[in-house]
Amino acid sequence: MTSRTGPLSGCTIAITAHRRAEDLIASFERRGAKVLHAPTLQIVPVADDHALLEATRRVIANPPDDVVVTTAVGFRGWVEAADTAGLAAELLGTLEQSRILARGPKARGAIRAAGLVEHWSARSETTIEVVEWLRAQGVSGRKIVVQLHGLSDPALQDALRSAGASVRGLEVYRWGPAPDPVVVERMISQVSAGTVDAVVHTSAPGAQAMLDAAALTGQYDELVSSLRTGRVLNACVGPVTAGPFVTLGLEPLVPDRYRLGALIRSVTDRLTDDNARSIETTFGQLVIRGGAAVLDGVVLPLGPGPRAVLAALVAAGGDVVSRPELLAVLPGAEDVHAVEVTVNRLRTAVGRPELVRTVVRRGYRLAVEPAGVAS
Repeated sequence: MTSRTGPLSGCTIAITAHRRAEDLIASFERRGAKVLHAPTLQIVPVADDHALLEATRRVIANPPDDVVVTTAVGFRGWVEAADTAGLAAELLGTLEQSRILARGPKARGAIRAAGLVEHWSARSETTIEVVEWLRAQGVSGRKIVVQLHGLSDPALQDALRSAGASVRGLEVYRWGPAPDPVVVERMISQVSAGTVDAVVHTSAPGAQAMLDAAALTGQYDELVSSLRTGRVLNACVGPVTAGPFVTLGLEPLVPDRYRLGALIRSVTDRLTDDNARSIETTFGQLVIRGGAAVLDGVVLPLGPGPRAVLAALVAAGGDVVSRPELLAVLPGAEDVHAVEVTVNRLRTAVGRPELVRTVVRRGYRLAVEPAGVAS
């Protein structure tokens, strides 16, 4: 058994992000959570650096009127590639004379880190808002460079062209396939089974890739059902990231501020306040998590069978649960003898055999305080 180290002790959180995943992992682990890192996509630099440098030289030779910066990582990568080729000073000097538009705060931060100042920044953090702003300002005859992100929508560039602009796309990186599809498949299985407490996304492509991977592995219906019922908390850094789920009629958790820090706080608050099934027992508060339980501040790793039995007993709030009822929640069990074996395993894992009490000829119940269920 492991002592409680934070508010998320006993929780398992799946993270689908590739970029900046280390920040999320470290933050959740500091709060006591176990993290399952299963990036559904990865950022891949453009295969031909020569093409990027040639595009950069064309920007310098034919300065744009407007530059749209869509991602911080892409803009930084562009400047770094130019610096490696000895073109950074010329590129930054060119951009300084252009009207720079940021897709959101992260892009704006990268622009300022390069010593430049943005003319305008989209509040919604969407490229379409930038396009609409440009069209409203009038773009006929203007030269526009768009720093593309991994899955850019050509229709948005076409919208500017149809308004009379000359548009050039500049690709710094692409979204590539998952680094380890087996890990992604395993993560989807755990989300579908409810053995993780939350799954966290930081990009719309990554979120969509999880849904696509579930369809390919035959787990789509189970995954969507688990997210729809709220058995697993589905959290996204912002409304754009939540888009693939909203399209399906799902309602992921989205923080008020679209930042990683706010996302971490929102997930922590929800898991500690809303999703934790808990009850006051004679041995302290008992909290049920996706793959564990916490008794009086001590984490108890549990297998699927013992956890299923314990969850049923907690849900009963101290009332007796019959052996046939427990058999119904046991995965793969065929007779009530399996219930007795699982209860014994549960008592051993908990280290407090008296927590689960036998009621002769009726079943089992938890040893609870008179107040019963706490939350």
